[in-house]
This record gives sequence, structure tokens and C-alpha cells, in this order.
Amino acid sequence: MRPGPLNLITDIRGLRVGHAHDARLRSGCTVLTADRPFTAAVHVMGGAPGTRETDLLSPERLVQQVDALVLSGGSAFGLDACSGVADGLRALGRGFAVGDQRVPIVPGAILFDLLNGGDKTWTRNPYHALGRAALGAVTETPALGTAGAGFGALTGRLKGGLGSASAVLSGGHTVGALVAVNALGSATVGNGPHFWAAPWEMAAEFGSLGPAPTYSPGDEPLPQKRMGEATTIAIVATDAALTQAECLRLATAAQDGMARALVPSHTLLDGDLVFAASTGARPLADPIADPFALGHAAAACLARAIARAVYLATPMPDDRQPAWQARFTTA
Repeated sequence: MRPGPLNLITDIRGLRVGHAHDARLRSGCTVLTADRPFTAAVHVMGGAPGTRETDLLSPERLVQQVDALVLSGGSAFGLDACSGVADGLRALGRGFAVGDQRVPIVPGAILFDLLNGGDKTWTRNPYHALGRAALGAVTETPALGTAGAGFGALTGRLKGGLGSASAVLSGGHTVGALVAVNALGSATVGNGPHFWAAPWEMAAEFGSLGPAPTYSPGDEPLPQKRMGEATTIAIVATDAALTQAECLRLATAAQDGMARALVPSHTLLDGDLVFAASTGARPLADPIADPFALGHAAAACLARAIARAVYLATPMPDDRQPAWQARFTTA
């Protein structure tokens, strides 16, 4: 297993990612889309999720594919980013056909960034416009760190952000992860610079510091945010041809990556969830061995993407928390 050429979720051919943010608002959103609908599922582990249209992603539902997936800041207000993306897709003639109408299928999830210092005194919800703008900005080389849904994100100790990573398996399948990290827990060990995800790092993608030299297994962490202020939301994707049920298993396996990279994770106060997506471009060679390998790769990619989100966050004036780069590097 090795990183893809871009080390981004867009190493999966056909996938593109768009960001939009408002620096005054100190928030933003991110959209993942493709030229044609793709199979998707979702798995929720956190105790305080915020979602739209995720009920559609159960294998027994009528609609098995989606047109886009959205990650957004803004708490419940941020769900309106999905409407902006849906309006943009409808204008492009995309969507589930119902008679002469097209209904874009755009599930999404949000994180809480309403208390991060940005101006939240809007009179009209800004997230619809941000969603439309993110769709208009889709690219194969999206920015990481302080970008999109991670623009205003915070963690237990350090500034959060938007991360991505990919892996190409020996059998030829590609797996990628995209994540907005706004966790109650911490991506780093204690007060030092070392990442919990260090054992999974590839190609010095988050500093090549290695594992922390010491840590205390008896630590009892206390929440460093208030109730409702957390959540890590992610997408894992593959070019392997998976059913919706198999995508659900991929999302479930990927949750292990969140637990490897954030301590603690999946708490009652987080809304942690993982979407899984399949473009279906490459058939499975082995119905048992391939999903086994894909699940492992998804967990590893998500752990790496989480560390990259924090590692690449950009320091800005009036930050409520230090960025990793500001705290642990010198000019």
C-alpha cells in the first residue's frame, strides 16, 4: 500500500472536491462530487450528530446512489449548504429522475463552529451560498488545512482543519479519505507535537516525527470544549465496485482510523460520522479478501487525513487555539 499521486481523495478517478469559506464568518463547507452518481452509505459513532438525508443511505432504501456529499461548519445552519449544492446540481441537469423533474441527492453532515470567534450575526443563512460556491469550485487538487468545512475547526488542544489522504493497494484499488476535524479529543499526544496517527504516516505527510517517546496510559482526559462544540465528519471513498451494504461496512471499518488519530473519539459530545462512497470503476477480484483490504486501507487513510488536517492548519489572527505549525515549528 502506498499513497496515490496526489495523496488526496481525488486520486480516485472521477471524484472532485470543492471548498468555500467566509473568513469573517470563520466557517465554510466542502463538497465531494463526481460526473455521475455514486454509491454511498454512512456510519455514525458520535453521540451528537447533525445530518441531512442520511436515512436514504440505508441499503433497504429506494435510492442507492447520490450526486454529492457535503461536509459543513455552522451546526444546524450549515445543513443549508446541501441546499446550495442541490440547487447547483439541478441547474446542471443532475439528480434523481422523477417524471420531468430532477432531484439531486445530496446527503450532508455538520460540525459545530459557532463559538470560534467568527461573526455569526447574520440575518440570512450564509451556508446556502457557500454550498453553491463550493460546487462551483470543485477541483482535483483541493486545499488542505484551514479550508472548506475545516476553516473554523478546533480540537481539544490545537486548531483543527480539513485533511485528506489516499492509498493504492497492491491489487490496484484506490482508497481515499476526506475529513473535517473539530474534535473534542486531541490529535497529538499530551502537550507535545507527536501525532497519535504516527504509526500510519506515509511519505512524511505530517512531519515524520514518529510516535511519541512516552505517554501515560492511565490519563483520564476531561472535555476541553463544552457540550455540542465538537464533531469530526469524514468521507472515505474507493474506486472498488461496492454495493451500498458493502459501503456501509467500509464506513464502519474506517471509524477505527478516527479512534487511532483522535483521543478520545466517538464521545457523547461529538457527532462523529463517516460517509463511504464507491465510484464502481474497478470490480472486486475476491469478494472476501478485497473488502478486507479496503477496510484496513480506509481506516489507515482516515487516521492519516486527520493528522494532516491538524498539521496543515494555518495560523490566523484571533485564533482561539494555536495552530500546530505555529506552536511546534520555528522560522
